[in-house]
Amino acid sequence: MSKANGPKAASASTETPPAPSPDLIFSTTGLDREAAARLTAEALAGCDDGELFLELARSEALRWDDGRLKSASFDERAGFGLRAVAEERTGFAHSSEVSEEALRRAGATVRAVRAGYEGTLAAAPRGTNRALYPADDPTGQIPFEAKVKLLEEVDAFARALDDKVRQVTVAFSSSWQAVAIVRPDGVVRTDFRPLVRFDVSVITERGERRGTGFHGYGGREHPARYLAEERWKAAVEEALRQSLVSLEAIAAPAGEMDVVLGPGWPGILLHEAVGHGLEGDFNRKGTSAFAGLIGQRVAAEGVTVVDDGSIPGRRGSLTIDDEGTPTGPTVLIEDGILRGYMQDRMNARLMGMEPTGNGRRESHAHPPLPRMTNTFMQAGPHDPEEIIRSVKKGLYAVSFGGGQVDITSGNFVFSCTEAYLIEDGRITAPVKDATLIGNGKDALTRVHMVGNDLKLDEGIGTCGKAGQGVPVGVGQPTMRLDALTVGGTG
Repeated sequence: MSKANGPKAASASTETPPAPSPDLIFSTTGLDREAAARLTAEALAGCDDGELFLELARSEALRWDDGRLKSASFDERAGFGLRAVAEERTGFAHSSEVSEEALRRAGATVRAVRAGYEGTLAAAPRGTNRALYPADDPTGQIPFEAKVKLLEEVDAFARALDDKVRQVTVAFSSSWQAVAIVRPDGVVRTDFRPLVRFDVSVITERGERRGTGFHGYGGREHPARYLAEERWKAAVEEALRQSLVSLEAIAAPAGEMDVVLGPGWPGILLHEAVGHGLEGDFNRKGTSAFAGLIGQRVAAEGVTVVDDGSIPGRRGSLTIDDEGTPTGPTVLIEDGILRGYMQDRMNARLMGMEPTGNGRRESHAHPPLPRMTNTFMQAGPHDPEEIIRSVKKGLYAVSFGGGQVDITSGNFVFSCTEAYLIEDGRITAPVKDATLIGNGKDALTRVHMVGNDLKLDEGIGTCGKAGQGVPVGVGQPTMRLDALTVGGTG
């Protein structure tokens, strides 16, 4: 795989935490490290690959709605997942009981995948001395009463900003995950992963019209950084701005037109319509629209797409993936040419490629799959204002909500939560109920101009695949696509 340097988180610490030790996880769960390695080796003997994934996780969540604390929760879990891989067959067992006996039972289950097969154990992932995050657990470090008081302050601040505010919803969540990955050859890899998210939504009313607005942000730093007054006030003001804009929105026009996507969160369209099609499993099975096209042009010149799980502090960033492979920048499309796929260990081995640090799982109860981390389009040469001026009649899409994508065909439908008309090179009226309809592979060839304002999202993305959700990042610069189908009601 070719590599590229991606954007770095501006707020990330310049100090690199020491390489994590697995001792904390083993001592907390009570599982003996040597016994875990021995039982893993016995269970996976004769297999091509596999691992013991040991997890310790804690999470907290508070939700303020309708002027009061609506819910509050704290959760702690520990468990393991044992996986055996023989050719392309996978045996997997998991348990929330972390003990030698439970591990023996799991080993007896996954060994059945061999069915007389004798393979050669794949080499362990390469090591790394880097650690993106310290081992400290941030959950609960801010007193519960202080967090409740803050949510109340956020609600009061939002209502005081405008008399059209009718409802305010605020949510805060924080989690910490510690993982140890034990290989059948005795190699152990460890990672510690904090995660924080803060969301605010505002509903306004004017007469019979109702407007909605939402803004969220987060990442993998201490919760105090996300609860600073200037940050949550800016989030409230942005949510209110969106809500007031939606009060003025007119019906979106329908038809084929040029579309300009704003920077940052609109990268979710790239993630869904293109990113999933570049994951290794879909391409190995030939079910992706990009299968077998490495080295061929799949996008317009100037389009470079990168997945990078090593950007400090970002929501999709990990020191290692959930198989123990270090994360890093992977060029997927370079100047319009398909260069490679995002790979876990099994699909990479079966395709004769290298794993890229994209083997991810939701928890110990799930097997790893090739998944995105932070996926974004790199910047181009054009000024954003130049891009807007180049459009005579079109749509400027700033933010997206839900959407549907067919991985095999690449067809997508996405709804815009904030969009505007472009008329004679100027952004004019806001519109509502606009949808973008197209094909991911085809849309890449319609990219006409790429802006110089690359922006990553605010840190709120969660990606679903095969019933598993994992935190991810998206991003892109301002981008013009020619002749895209827009669905509307106007």
